Amino acid sequence: MNLYKQYLNKLAAVLDQTYKNTRLSDKARRAAHLGIAPLAKRHAVVKHDFEQRMIARNAVSLRKAKLKKLAASPAWTRKEGKDPEGGLNAKGVASYRKANPGSKLQMAVTTDPSKLAPDSKDAKRRKSFCARMSGMPGAMKDAKGRPTRKALALRKWNC
Repeated sequence: MNLYKQYLNKLAAVLDQTYKNTRLSDKARRAAHLGIAPLAKRHAVVKHDFEQRMIARNAVSLRKAKLKKLAASPAWTRKEGKDPEGGLNAKGVASYRKANPGSKLQMAVTTDPSKLAPDSKDAKRRKSFCARMSGMPGAMKDAKGRPTRKALALRKWNC
């Protein structure tokens, strides 16, 4: 019995030397230990090909994960839910309402203040928003001199 194990170990060493540039699957390893060389060759996978396939598989799964993450986040947190002139667009407001049931988020009051009746609901909303948002910390321009989202929102609400 001991001699048989030695024989198998020598055979495995010879096969490992023969297939040193390959990665043996479980079937190939069993076949190599049993001394069935043709079966071992059939189930051997070249290391380079195996690594390339693994890299490709990981790249595809990373792409899918990123797409899933993007699809999972609501529109109001992404570019397509934001208005380039400040605030949220209709799609952003709708996605916010969907993500936060019971919220009463409305579109911005963009009407010129001189055209609003002083005691109207819209005039009060605009005045309240301007008072809150103007006091928020943060710059009005970024490092490149472009207006920040805060500045754009204040401009849109005619603050």
